[in-house]
Amino acid sequence: MTISSRPNDLLLLVGKALAIFMQVVMAIAAVALVIAAGALLIFSGEIAAEAAAEFGDDVGALPGLALAGIMLVGLAIVAALYFFFDRLRRIINTVGDGDPFLPENANRLNLMAWLLLSVHLLTVPAIGLALFLSKWADQVDNANITVDAGLDLSGILMVIVLFILARVFRIGAAMREDLEGTV
Repeated sequence: MTISSRPNDLLLLVGKALAIFMQVVMAIAAVALVIAAGALLIFSGEIAAEAAAEFGDDVGALPGLALAGIMLVGLAIVAALYFFFDRLRRIINTVGDGDPFLPENANRLNLMAWLLLSVHLLTVPAIGLALFLSKWADQVDNANITVDAGLDLSGILMVIVLFILARVFRIGAAMREDLEGTV
């Protein structure tokens, strides 16, 4: 029995389109970060020489490892978000099919919660590296880099909601199996 008689519901279409769009954005960001980190590591000597010529020796050595590190942390965040939106898209598909209370969706929601938690935890080293880079950039003329860090309560709430929804979906799927077994 399907609950949704309109599989082309506008909300589902918009949700699916946004999930796909965000996956494309995350894929592009991942490619850009890989290229930038690779170029930084391959051409670090040339980049450091140009930075020294441009800003002088008092600026200090270019923190190439810190730059590569923040790019790698960014890559991990982008990868987690890519898979987050993939799982969201798959859940939206099951809603469109009229059968969302599946054990797979409970697993997807649980994974989405873990992925979002990992994104929040990965911001900690990203903030540390950004603070290190901003101190280096303060020595450069006309550089104005600020790091805005704080506790994201809405993100933490989203992680908790996703874990709870995973349980709701798991219980809903079990209840449906029990009901189908009695009929």
